[in-house]
Amino acid sequence: MHIGVVGATGTIGSRVVTEALERGHRVTALSRDAARPQAEEKRENITWANVDVLDAASIEAVLPGLDVLISTYQPGNAAKDFEDTVRRSIADPTTHSTVARALLKALESHPRTRLIVVGGAGSLEIEPGLVWIDSDARVHETLDRLGLPRAYAEAARGARDGLNVLRTSNRRWTYFSPAEEIAPGERTGRFRTGGDQVVRDAEGRSRISAEDAAVALIDEVELPRFVQRRFTIGY
Repeated sequence: MHIGVVGATGTIGSRVVTEALERGHRVTALSRDAARPQAEEKRENITWANVDVLDAASIEAVLPGLDVLISTYQPGNAAKDFEDTVRRSIADPTTHSTVARALLKALESHPRTRLIVVGGAGSLEIEPGLVWIDSDARVHETLDRLGLPRAYAEAARGARDGLNVLRTSNRRWTYFSPAEEIAPGERTGRFRTGGDQVVRDAEGRSRISAEDAAVALIDEVELPRFVQRRFTIGY
């Protein structure tokens, strides 16, 4: 398959690129500034291109030939400056909705192209009928534990708004909510998959490595299970 990856230099996006290439797929790696990674790229079956994911016309220009577009967009580049990404996310929580609308608009001329959006865990249910972001006590406890400012709750709500934009569409979209804790780690290929509820381990933690998130995303590319649905994973 030919897979486009928005945010290809980020923590999750870069691992999605690697996972896709190692499985024999073609990749178009998309970034705000693709010049440097293009110059340094030594792998086969990958090309780099610039894209402005806030602009539907820019996205539409890179869609021809793609079977699937995976967006791992987030404000800034957390892999290089996590604190800057947090600040940007808090400053404009509407960016997720803006991106979702731009992606859907671009796909109007390419209705057969699948869209997979990597979002946040804040819209997951922590128990039946109770969404994490709607429980202030749980939100504050989790953000404190993760070392994030409590104001980040607005960014999480913004990510949920982006999911809700997708839910109004009849495009072939899939939304991926990683676990609450996600960071570079080991590729195990062993995790549990869920729908709208948080997946927790035996210790009650919701966690996954960025490498295994990439595995789950390419699994979904190869064997679609969640078209017009959201899914999550965890150990």
